[in-house]
Amino acid sequence: MSKEFIGSCLCRKVSFKIVGSFESFFLCHCKRCRKGTGSAHGANLFSKSATIAWIKGKEEVKTYRVIETLHERSFCQECGSALPTIQTNGDLLVVPAGSLDSSIDIQPSARIFYASRAEWDKDLDCVQKIDGFPS
Repeated sequence: MSKEFIGSCLCRKVSFKIVGSFESFFLCHCKRCRKGTGSAHGANLFSKSATIAWIKGKEEVKTYRVIETLHERSFCQECGSALPTIQTNGDLLVVPAGSLDSSIDIQPSARIFYASRAEWDKDLDCVQKIDGFPS
């Protein structure tokens, strides 16, 4: 039985359905992923067999590719949210984990390009944990 996952962007102009499973889940610390997310790493699910169907807003999806690299990211033109992209000539579906509204049952497989991580991305388990904005 194939699994189904629903996802969307922040403004809800774009929504999609993924059918299939993910083979890997990487937290990528490369400079391009840090720039693209504005965070410590990208968090992407990868599948060579799953399919995507755009439920609505496909015309709102913009894709940016760094010339002469494999790095590519898709996003909503309205709110900028990261969205799935099909790469390597249609052979690989890359899904930003945070774009999914459905729960996933896979944990990150690896932290890749770890040596490229931001200098402040160290010993984060020691940082105070707060379940909302600090008072």
